[in-house]
Amino acid sequence: MKDTIKVTIIDREDIHHEVDAPTDMNLNMMELCKMYELPVEGTCGGMALCASCQVYLESDTSLPEQSDAELTMLDQAFHVKDNSRLGCQIRITEAMDGIVLRLAPR
Repeated sequence: MKDTIKVTIIDREDIHHEVDAPTDMNLNMMELCKMYELPVEGTCGGMALCASCQVYLESDTSLPEQSDAELTMLDQAFHVKDNSRLGCQIRITEAMDGIVLRLAPR
């Protein structure tokens, strides 16, 4: 079992950040972005109440289905696309190795 995976996060200036993400700490993608000091607000603290951690899934990585809370929040957010997700709702797992996410505009 891997204890870290590779994650690529594309920031709002189109810079690609390849980072190591621990799989044994129950972190989500919003927390990972904050760990690497990438510009994700996460104003609500990961409760799916603000969409300030919205990302776009840019790889073919399979993710768990969106919860009703995530879908409701994205329905009210700006810059939403078909591949929009809330970073706070994506728990890091070994199966996500190689995932590519792009930060949504503010």
